[in-house]
Amino acid sequence: MADQREETGRIVVGVDGSDSSKQALRWAVRQAQLTGGVVEAVTAWDFPQFHGALGWLPPSSSDEAAVEGRARRELAEAIEETVGSQPPVEVRTEVRYGTAAGVLLDAARGASMLVVGSRGLGGFSGLLLGSVAQHCTQHAACPVVVMRDGGR
Repeated sequence: MADQREETGRIVVGVDGSDSSKQALRWAVRQAQLTGGVVEAVTAWDFPQFHGALGWLPPSSSDEAAVEGRARRELAEAIEETVGSQPPVEVRTEVRYGTAAGVLLDAARGASMLVVGSRGLGGFSGLLLGSVAQHCTQHAACPVVVMRDGGR
């Protein structure tokens, strides 16, 4: 993207509201404190697979605004709950349309690192590594830190 900044001190962290993403956000803020960096908290939003009663239908613009608005509110709430209203470092927020892995990989271009939780809100709870974390570790152009829930 043309507006993507090349910043060596920028730490991108995926936040979806899960416990492991909040752990990732806490770790990213502590790392930014140590390195003098900034944190970019990123959330992806997408439409449910079966949007509409009869299967997939193109969403209306009001649906799009509502889903994106909800993602923005949930990101703000997760940041407030996790690092407070006055974090010790600059925390930027980014809400983008698309799949979580794709959005995170795009946001992490030029970043010093990408931090993700080991498992998000979807999928199978028994997996040690969720599909988004696995995809990011395999395809990111920067180092990736994967935080397990509870800091384990």
